Amino acid sequence: MIAETQVVQETGACRPKVTEWKEIVARYQVPSTKRAVWQMVNTFGLYVLAWVLMYVFVAKSFWLAVPFAVLAGMLLVRVFIIFHDCGHGSFLKSPTANDIVGFIAGTLAFTPYYHWRWEHSVHHATSGDLDRRGMGDIWTMTVREYQASSRWKRFAYRLTRNPFILFVIAPLFLFLIIHRIPSGKANPRERNSVWWTNLAMLGLVGSLCMIFGIPHYLMLQLVVTLVGGSIGLWMFYVQHQYEDVYWERREDWDYTDAALQGSSFYKLPKVLQWFSGNIGFHHIHHLSPKIPNYNLERCHNSHQIFRDVKPITLISSLRSLRLRLWDEQCSRLVGFRHLTKQKRRDRASH
Repeated sequence: MIAETQVVQETGACRPKVTEWKEIVARYQVPSTKRAVWQMVNTFGLYVLAWVLMYVFVAKSFWLAVPFAVLAGMLLVRVFIIFHDCGHGSFLKSPTANDIVGFIAGTLAFTPYYHWRWEHSVHHATSGDLDRRGMGDIWTMTVREYQASSRWKRFAYRLTRNPFILFVIAPLFLFLIIHRIPSGKANPRERNSVWWTNLAMLGLVGSLCMIFGIPHYLMLQLVVTLVGGSIGLWMFYVQHQYEDVYWERREDWDYTDAALQGSSFYKLPKVLQWFSGNIGFHHIHHLSPKIPNYNLERCHNSHQIFRDVKPITLISSLRSLRLRLWDEQCSRLVGFRHLTKQKRRDRASH
């Protein structure tokens, strides 16, 4: 049970009790059929249109089709947000409708609906908990763990935290390979969702190969997946990898703190906010996953405690690229240079 105590944040604002913020967010947890349908129209519709335009222009030149593939990749992020909301049961009022739309969106995003939903629920239950890392998150080691690791493990960690690997290779590997194979820990429904998604993808990919021709389709799909996957992974990275992010051992872990301090408010320009489906209001989403993406901004603006969360801007978010280890002593993410400076201080003290 979460302790219902008031805590003063660094901003000086006093956070309401759990019962209080639950009353606030409850008003925004009700799905709107009108908003959801319009979002499906302007997302799925534009995504299909981008593929139609690719088909029209690829006949003249492959390179003329590439800008529309980039656009489709950006729209795919928005498709994924709809998929994501369906997984939380927040996009539409009907659970069955959520599952149907989620499966369709998951097929377009090359992601199995029930399998991903299961893994993502673990992420929400363990985000910011140092003792429950390892599923649905980005590999993050503490300074002490890194220093105690073998040379090979350190190399592997540095490799996976390299920006090129993390935002270029990893998205392709994740969406084209990892999502095609069910986890051994998954139950039958989750495992079957992988095979059903693979089957649906086979039909989709086969049809588009016949329409575009195999070489053109594969190259365009590669661009779409790379753009969408890279943006999506970057968004997820920034949402939980910044200097003052929240991490605690399980005995000290608190759900409210993990949401408001461990999930960023990524303040984006309006056009990028649209393409990313408002998921930059991630502190609100982690506080209440039942709020559909089209209500996140309104909830954020509804109470001072949400507005007091320090935003991360497009420019300031780039600094997170150098942050790779959690320092438990100073409770913040640090870069590898921090270890070098620490060694120098240790030598000087001796």
